Amino acid sequence: MSAFRPARLFAAALSLAFLAGCQEQEPAAQAQQAAPPPSPVGIVEVSLESIPVVSELPGRISPTRIAEVRPRVGGIVLERIFEQGIDVEEGDPLFRIDPVTFEVQVQAAEASVARAEAVLRQATQEAERTRTLVQRNTLGTANLETAEAAQAQAQADLASAQANLRTAQINLDYATVRAPISGRIGRALVTEGALVSATGTEALATIQQLDPVYADIQQPVAELLRLREALRTGALTEIEPDVAQVKLMLDDGSEHPHTGRLLFSEATVEPTSGQVTLRAEFPNPDGTLLPGMYVRVAVEQGVDQNAIAVPNQSLQRDTAGRALLYIVNAENVVEARPVMVAREVGNRSVISQGLSVGERVVADGFQKTGPGATVTPVPWEGGVGESASAPAEGGEQAPAAAPAEEAQPEEPAAEAETPPAEGESEAENTQGDAVPSPTPRAEAAQ
Repeated sequence: MSAFRPARLFAAALSLAFLAGCQEQEPAAQAQQAAPPPSPVGIVEVSLESIPVVSELPGRISPTRIAEVRPRVGGIVLERIFEQGIDVEEGDPLFRIDPVTFEVQVQAAEASVARAEAVLRQATQEAERTRTLVQRNTLGTANLETAEAAQAQAQADLASAQANLRTAQINLDYATVRAPISGRIGRALVTEGALVSATGTEALATIQQLDPVYADIQQPVAELLRLREALRTGALTEIEPDVAQVKLMLDDGSEHPHTGRLLFSEATVEPTSGQVTLRAEFPNPDGTLLPGMYVRVAVEQGVDQNAIAVPNQSLQRDTAGRALLYIVNAENVVEARPVMVAREVGNRSVISQGLSVGERVVADGFQKTGPGATVTPVPWEGGVGESASAPAEGGEQAPAAAPAEEAQPEEPAAEAETPPAEGESEAENTQGDAVPSPTPRAEAAQ
């Protein structure tokens, strides 16, 4: 049995050597299987385009016409004729003031006119008789001149009486307060029974014309100077004032359905704020815009012929708040580059510095990459790019799952460790054989 000892020892040594080789190759294979492929990211290629230069400026709505309804005669208000908050037309009756005193004044003026007419008639007849007597040489010319003067005075008195009658009739008409302009009338500021005066400071109501309306906006003078310099150098294409499109954004973020036009820009700068006042006019057929409403007006002031724009979602921020873009270079490696954002146009940002034509900007897949990472660029077109990234993520998960399963090859290692156990058992068997071997010798000695 001692002849089998070298064979068993040699077999155990071979098993140990084979196990050591497997353990050295196993980490390298696992590392090779665990390395993921480059992540696909959506990119947009930078190109030049023509983008309007639009400034969003705050403003307030004001009516195109506004008039305070005031009494032109004094008296007691007997009746409010209009309904508050409705649209009225010019000349519509609004209030009725007690007309009794004005009716009496009209009657008195009519009586004065009748008396003046009678005096004029008498003076005219007297002048005719005097003229006849002068022709017969019965009276002198002095009597004729006196008669003609009395006739002229009677005519003047009649004209004065007629004017007084007209004044009394106007005051009687003013007893009915009418709308001075067409528009929307507000609430009544006086009630029935109130005593009003033509010289008072309180208005009876207010009428505002709300179709169209004005939007008074403020533009920083620094921005105005920058745009003028761009127009002078040819960087911007000037838009004619009569065709400039002006849009209005309401306070809730919605857009007014009707476009407006820019009316004028004041030539003076407000010294306290350093801004220039602009006025735009907007149609308001539905009455949506009300005086005093806060709005934002988008003023199109030119066209940038060589603009570079990227999607807003491609912009990143560093810890200092500066804008960054992820650029994919020629080796498909991601680089972080600081840029300067000039303005936003819809869902895109116009880049003024830090970006060149032809470069590739990462617009989708930021969660799968970072600066220095190797990626697989895929053209991105809004929602299409996002839908394309879904299978890419699925494809990325499959290789990641495979190494996870292969990363636990403990059972083959256990199997590889089995031969040493068998070797140990063989050694034990060998030792076992060595233990009983002295037994025959002991027996022989015995």
